[in-house]
Amino acid sequence: MQTVRHSEETLRTALISKNPALVSQYEKLEAGERRLMNEAFQPASDLFGPITVHSQSDWITSHPEPPQDFEEFFRDPYRKTPSPEKCSIYIQCIGPLGNTQIISEEYVKWLKGYCEAFFYGLAVKLLPPVPVSATKCSFRVNENTQNLQIHAGHILKFLKKKKPEDAFCVVGITMIDLYPRDSWNFVFGQASLTDGVGIFSFARYGSDFYSSRYKGKVKTLQEKSSHDYSVFDNYYTPEVTSVLLLRSCKTLTHEIGHTFGVRHCQWLACLMQGSNHLEEADRRPLNLCPICLRKLQCAIGFNIRERYKALVRWIDEESAGAPGVTPKHSREANVHLPKPVEAFKEWKEWIIKCLAVVQN
Repeated sequence: MQTVRHSEETLRTALISKNPALVSQYEKLEAGERRLMNEAFQPASDLFGPITVHSQSDWITSHPEPPQDFEEFFRDPYRKTPSPEKCSIYIQCIGPLGNTQIISEEYVKWLKGYCEAFFYGLAVKLLPPVPVSATKCSFRVNENTQNLQIHAGHILKFLKKKKPEDAFCVVGITMIDLYPRDSWNFVFGQASLTDGVGIFSFARYGSDFYSSRYKGKVKTLQEKSSHDYSVFDNYYTPEVTSVLLLRSCKTLTHEIGHTFGVRHCQWLACLMQGSNHLEEADRRPLNLCPICLRKLQCAIGFNIRERYKALVRWIDEESAGAPGVTPKHSREANVHLPKPVEAFKEWKEWIIKCLAVVQN
């Protein structure tokens, strides 16, 4: 394992800048906010640690990118920021997220609530869910995993056409696997930052996807035409678990973060690190490092203390127990699904430590 360590001075400059105007901007933040962000360059900090590289297949090794400090983010002429006219994040569900309607509805509500807390200050709205057929996208069976896949680029075109007037961005979410072009095996997600749209799949986040017992395998599509979407009827969706919800929240906020112009983080362990595979994505924390936190705060204008409190509230709200799979013939209107947040326990403890620093 390799550790990517930067000097205190490098991290200080990446966070605060040496530009007098940006230094002045930083000094105008609340004292508690500065105290928390200054943890970025404290060697003994137990809140923000260095990036660790576990193999040559990890993102930071296999995808060399120039690092983006706060000043580069601030000066980027192409980055987009919310405006009074375009200040809403829209979520478009494509296909079911669970094996019953109520599971799908609850799951997308949990994701909406999480995004409202994470991007504190912006409205998050749900577009009516649509079946795969509404997108008119191409689809195929992956020859390696034998699961159905839909074409990510075609979904982006569909989302662009549906983008509401007040949308800062529209993100499509699905439990169906994605592919960007015929030559690719799969992709977790794809986005157009210019158009402010993205599509992300949670299919491979289920505990059984890579198992020989995976129930989503399809033998052939030879008897179906390229316009016959009936193959998606009764499409297999994994059981909703706390780990699946955590992975979904992590992916969704990472990708929406890119729409604000925040590039992959190479400073500290951070949600905005790139990831090449599920193991690496699982190592990536839910939180933003101070450098990326300042970028997002600059774009949205939230109070860090209030944002952290909103995230704790999301974890605490209706969090007892975990949902099982609702029988398909049950009276769904009477079924209550508690939010499964067991996997968020450590992160809640981390947020409380941050709040103690901010409020000290």
